[in-house]
Amino acid sequence: MPQILDGNRVRDDIMNELKPRVAALAARVRPPGLAVVLAGHDPASEIYVRNKVGACQDLGIRSETLTPPDSISTEELLGMIAQLNARPEVDGILVQLPLPPQVEAKRVVAAVAPAKDVDGLHPCNIGNLVAGLPGPRACTPAGILELLKRYGIRMAGKRAVVVGRSDIVGKPVAFLLLHEHATVTMCHSKTADLAAVCREADILVAAIGRAAMITGEYLAPGVTVIDVGMNRIDNRDEVARIFRNSPRKLAAFDKRGSVLVGDVDPFDVAERAGAYSPVPGGVGPLTIAMLMANTVSSAERRAGAC
Repeated sequence: MPQILDGNRVRDDIMNELKPRVAALAARVRPPGLAVVLAGHDPASEIYVRNKVGACQDLGIRSETLTPPDSISTEELLGMIAQLNARPEVDGILVQLPLPPQVEAKRVVAAVAPAKDVDGLHPCNIGNLVAGLPGPRACTPAGILELLKRYGIRMAGKRAVVVGRSDIVGKPVAFLLLHEHATVTMCHSKTADLAAVCREADILVAAIGRAAMITGEYLAPGVTVIDVGMNRIDNRDEVARIFRNSPRKLAAFDKRGSVLVGDVDPFDVAERAGAYSPVPGGVGPLTIAMLMANTVSSAERRAGAC
């Protein structure tokens, strides 16, 4: 049986390690402060922000959520970011993506002060990542590295294949793996013979956003698989196909009207991998944990604690 890389356990460990750091800041200066900007009414974003607020409450981080209307303009949102940049009690600013279609998202992300960019997406912080300099790292890729390290998965000298080239996951995780001395190949929709390239991997990161696309033909025996996909399937026949008519999954679908699946076929990965992160319960919990870690680190830097 493959080893399950349990993101919930690693998240709990990270959160427990953060609590004394938050308490020390609260006693010496003030609690860390996180501001989240949620523009529009994207249901998935609203759930994610609620989870972030809950994590802040658990740790003692002061949080606030700004909810401008979905009609907000780019200039109005830039003004809101400028105000947050100027507030000394705000250590971290997170602009929840996606933004409404009329907003120029790249301008808004770049307007966040790099020192307060707890999502690790500001061009300055991406440059720090590429150069191997200190700075906040994108939360999901940072969580992936924590998962690998805390389960003792060796990266140095290993062949890592990243499927997906997004600015949020694929590109930053490739650089993080390079800094751990892995040999990294980045793949995408135009990669020739993708399955053959994936079979060369010791570590395979699937972040392409297509439900159960990575099947057994992509997986070498014993590979470590990090499944970043969070795909909600609302077609019963598709659920039956992916989960091999599993009565449990079909019952879950009948109850909720949808089922979550990753980018990797759940049955094939269980048969071929040496270790893998499940969906749900793998990478997902670590994204918020690393956001909390970035916020605490920002507060410590700004307080002169480190």
